[in-house]
Amino acid sequence: MTSLSLDSDLWCRRFHPSPTAKRRLVCFPHAGGSASFYFPVSAELCGPVDLLAVQYPGRQDRREEHGVEDLHLMADGVFEALRSWDDLPLTFFGHSMGALVAFEVARRIERAGGRIDHLFVSGRRGPSTDRPELSQPLDDEGILAEVKSMSGTDARLLEDEELLRMVLPALRGDYRALGTYQADPRAAVGCPITAAVGDQDPWTPVSEAGTWRDRTTAAFDLKVFPGGHFYLSSRPDEVIGMLREHLATAPRA
Repeated sequence: MTSLSLDSDLWCRRFHPSPTAKRRLVCFPHAGGSASFYFPVSAELCGPVDLLAVQYPGRQDRREEHGVEDLHLMADGVFEALRSWDDLPLTFFGHSMGALVAFEVARRIERAGGRIDHLFVSGRRGPSTDRPELSQPLDDEGILAEVKSMSGTDARLLEDEELLRMVLPALRGDYRALGTYQADPRAAVGCPITAAVGDQDPWTPVSEAGTWRDRTTAAFDLKVFPGGHFYLSSRPDEVIGMLREHLATAPRA
């Protein structure tokens, strides 16, 4: 079994420390993604909100570490890292693969007696539905073709051989993790879930984003934005507005 670091500073990036914040938002990146994806969100919400962006192993300053090829093991690592950040009410936001990791971390926190105020799952169908295209391992060409089709990666990066060598190991590990992930069919969280999706997302139809309603025993909401799989990059003001509204109106713990 892969040995994971339990150093919270490795897992959690705090770009804009907010000592007067009343709430904490934890953001989980997509497959191949890094914590810096959420830097603009942190800049917009800093002050009333303390944002932590999760940095998975195998990318950026953690690229010397082996990637984690098991989403449950990934969730274990994040869960342990967040133990020292429970002084404020927690809200989770995860995009694509990050939605699944956030869901599994939320389950672990609740099982340990903790609480999550709200779970936002973005660009991902509920874990009760299969993903046939990940049932077989993808080679490097297949992974890059899928990434290109999602329009979430700068085309210049995909044409730069040196950068590709840096990114591909993380992508390989993340796709293996997605391909082997299985959720307990009865697994659910006790916090409300909001599923967010682009209306032109080729990988997550709106109807399948709605299957997240079966994964909470609390309230469920579905938000549909114009755009594809990375609608949040093309509609940042609307997505940040959704988060700001929730964080401003959520009951205080």
